[in-house]
Amino acid sequence: MHAPTLAPPQFPPTDAATVCAVSLSALHGFSKQTVAAIELEAGLGVRGDAHRGVTVQHRSRVAQDPSQPNLRQVHLIQRELFEALAPRGLVLAPGQLGENICTAGLDLLALPTDTELQIGEQVRLRITGLRNPCAQIENFMPGLLAAVLDRGPEGQLIRKAGIMAVVLQGGWVRPGDAIRVQGPALPHRPLERV
Repeated sequence: MHAPTLAPPQFPPTDAATVCAVSLSALHGFSKQTVAAIELEAGLGVRGDAHRGVTVQHRSRVAQDPSQPNLRQVHLIQRELFEALAPRGLVLAPGQLGENICTAGLDLLALPTDTELQIGEQVRLRITGLRNPCAQIENFMPGLLAAVLDRGPEGQLIRKAGIMAVVLQGGWVRPGDAIRVQGPALPHRPLERV
């Protein structure tokens, strides 16, 4: 008897996946300023952003071990999160949750670890994991922390505050750029917090 043939991995359709907005901040703060374009640098992150670097730049991570590799060079959030939160009175604009890239038409949270995203013609990112929402989110907007956390059917914690990535190939990213998805080799690993 032959082993069953595995179906090729299925990813969300990306024919309409695009960049909605891009943001950066030279200062370590919660929100980032929306700009016309950002430049990504391979192995570093967003030029001019406080979280750019080979090693960790998030203050809490630096306090733990400043030599850790920076797996959080680029933060992405899907616009659909903002749309889901608005009816609950939690109205957000791109950049306010500290993301560098706001996307539309792509379920970022459904992608496995090590998925590659090509943005525009040049930029390539590798997804490293989930953003772990912290108390800063609640300080920014009361009720927001609970809204970006959920529980799955088996009680597992679901984080909805975006994903993190490293830059494989640099270049400019602008609103309207197309996003294409290339899945990693099997077996797929679900996203975990980084």
